[in-house]
Amino acid sequence: MGGCFSKPKPVEVKVELSLLEKEKEVDGLSPNGKASPFADCRPNGALGHGSDDDSTPLPLYHKPRDYVEASVCHVKDLENGQMREVDLGSGRALLIKEHGEFSAMGHKCPHYGAPLVKGVLSKGHVRCPWHGACFNIATGDIEDFPGLDSLPTFQVRVEKDKVIIRANKQALQSQKRSKPMARCSAVINSSTGFSHVLIIGSGPAGLVCAETLRQEGFTDRIVMCTMDRHPPYDRPKLSKSLDSTAEQLRLRSMEFLQDHDIELLTEKEVVAIDVKTRSVTFEDGLRMEYRKLFIATGSKPKPMNYKGKDVRNVFNIRTPEDANSIARLANNKNAVIVGTSFVGMEVAAALTDKAHSVSVIGIESVPFKKALGEKVGKAIMKLFEANRVKFYMLNEVSEMIGHHGQLKEVVLKSGKVLRADVCVIGAGSIPAASFLKQSGIHLDSKGFITVNKMMQTNVDGVFAGGDVVMFPFPPRNNKKVNIPHWQMAHVHGRVAALSMMGRAAEIKTVPYFWSAMFGKTIRYAGYGDGFDDVIIQGDLDELRFVAFYTRSEEVVAVASMNYDPIVSRVAEVLGSGKTIKKRDVETGDISWLIDKGSQ
Repeated sequence: MGGCFSKPKPVEVKVELSLLEKEKEVDGLSPNGKASPFADCRPNGALGHGSDDDSTPLPLYHKPRDYVEASVCHVKDLENGQMREVDLGSGRALLIKEHGEFSAMGHKCPHYGAPLVKGVLSKGHVRCPWHGACFNIATGDIEDFPGLDSLPTFQVRVEKDKVIIRANKQALQSQKRSKPMARCSAVINSSTGFSHVLIIGSGPAGLVCAETLRQEGFTDRIVMCTMDRHPPYDRPKLSKSLDSTAEQLRLRSMEFLQDHDIELLTEKEVVAIDVKTRSVTFEDGLRMEYRKLFIATGSKPKPMNYKGKDVRNVFNIRTPEDANSIARLANNKNAVIVGTSFVGMEVAAALTDKAHSVSVIGIESVPFKKALGEKVGKAIMKLFEANRVKFYMLNEVSEMIGHHGQLKEVVLKSGKVLRADVCVIGAGSIPAASFLKQSGIHLDSKGFITVNKMMQTNVDGVFAGGDVVMFPFPPRNNKKVNIPHWQMAHVHGRVAALSMMGRAAEIKTVPYFWSAMFGKTIRYAGYGDGFDDVIIQGDLDELRFVAFYTRSEEVVAVASMNYDPIVSRVAEVLGSGKTIKKRDVETGDISWLIDKGSQ
């Protein structure tokens, strides 16, 4: 299935029964109507309704007034393979027709609210047009990432050639639901120094690992620890929305984690792992034993050599507090960005309407040259220059000069001196795994943890995922690669959780990432490392284009601006195991890749 974990179920019966009609039979059913391993657990996003992150689960039986029913179109209004967003009065739904059968579910992607009608329908699932998340049209379950929640599904029937949808009103409003999760059955004192599963890191890999374990019926203790002070939050937004608070960015609240017996230890740094005794030691002296360990510590800023490292107001953007400080200090002041990484460039873009001046220092000739190629990099550079950003390329920082300890100037190796009141360093990262050097857990020459296709390390019971790992990538003949994408970390977390439970699940996804600058979004899918040519269709000057990255006559990745849903379409093709040849995209006619299936 194109980038999805489970195989598509045969789309035969598209009518999901409402709780009212089958109340005696659904007591222990999961959203797909099969017997649920969580029958004795609290319902959370069960059949026919959605639940918000922090909402109390709804009672199992609903009153008729909780539902709305509406005739939404004529049976012949939709062709096979088409989708339509329809209004039920109390909210909107996505109506789908595939293989002659209708189905209906939430119309917004739970990740960032993208309209799924503009996405890609294929083989029993819909792929989000913005970031590539995948949802099963029969169950609404999320099958590929990013995002944590699934979609509610609604009952559909045909009467007298009219398509009628019956939906729970709350589900129409929430447009998302959490999969049912088991609870911890063990009676455990929170001070107990043992956890059946210990997760280091609370990013998407760690969080998805914990939630997947509960979704799959795991009833033992789960402890997740983090150096951060906050519950899990949406880190990619930090560099795009500098004023956002941790509360605004949060992915799951403490209440949600407590409700599902996922214990979170904040401001906890691991300093050592003893694989013989299966124990972890924290900086504060706390020691915890584990049965299974998942390491998802991510990355940390690459060290830089320059004079004046004691000068204040120089930041790496790691936390909401960092982002907030940068925004405050840059107000009507001079901002300097060191590095043309996606994070650095996003910060530069975000500061243009706050700062008096924004300067960017980069070691390449154009931004994103290695990732997107010179032509695309130049086009994006022009966008920044049009927004008053000054570039100092093929350059590096020599010294930070302060006055009374506060940053005042940045000196370049070329001799150029830039006025600076705040500086943000976005010059790349390295794996956050130095604490493992004496552990016996294998690290490669660059410091990445190496894992197999099950996300297992060389040590029994120890798994790892996210930015910190090198893992075998099937499209490159299982060559070990590092793909530091937010979406990929979700995938690693799920595969690791299933592996811990003895359920084999290999990585079947297409890497997907995005970057937003000046209200425009770059979307990218595939793995383009080592591309040897770039085929561009569209207009780079207008920033409406699609770029195909090729290796040895085969398309290995795609990037676009203002060309949705082509990146999700290509992800669907690549995820299905098909290849796209260079000659197929050189002709200029890519109409075969553009979705015609939405109305």
